[in-house]
Amino acid sequence: MSHRMLPTVVLLMVTVALAGCGADQDAPPAAAPTVGNPSADPTPPAGPDAATPSTGTASPTAPGSAAPPPSSRPATTGPKADGTTERRPPSPPPVELPPRQAGEPTGREVVAAFRAAGLKAANVRDRSIDCGPDGLGLGCSELVVTDNVAVYVFPDESSAGDLAERWSGAAYRNGTVVLNYLEAPTPPADRPRYEKVLDKLR
Repeated sequence: MSHRMLPTVVLLMVTVALAGCGADQDAPPAAAPTVGNPSADPTPPAGPDAATPSTGTASPTAPGSAAPPPSSRPATTGPKADGTTERRPPSPPPVELPPRQAGEPTGREVVAAFRAAGLKAANVRDRSIDCGPDGLGLGCSELVVTDNVAVYVFPDESSAGDLAERWSGAAYRNGTVVLNYLEAPTPPADRPRYEKVLDKLR
């Protein structure tokens, strides 16, 4: 290169350099990234995992999510759709016993007379249910049992006589009342005392 061209080359380089400096002054300065301050970044990171921070455990229901549909919930018991309820079978009707004749003593009156006379008549039980068809079917009106003697009261003397004959040797009849010793430990020697009280009662 000749000495006459040197000034020209230097001038060209200076011009290019000045032009570059002018362009840098007009351009806005680039925003420098901030290290260690995530809140300064106005744009949140993209992606499906960016909305929920990872905590290491899965949440059963995300905040703001809808509740499961009713069909997925466990069914609860309630009244039947038709509105019916379970009913127990009706109890059997009470047994209708034949009425006692007017003026005849009741079974408890006979037992009370035994006790008043000093005779044993412990553990009194009303077993009149055995008089009906669901029990022994004896057709009696009343049956009062003690540990010493059983007192049967019948609606008529004919019925009482039939049962007294059937229990011959272990029963005593006066009118519509029959004393039965079959299930009682009353000694035969003491039985006339019970029978005498019944005779006086009628």
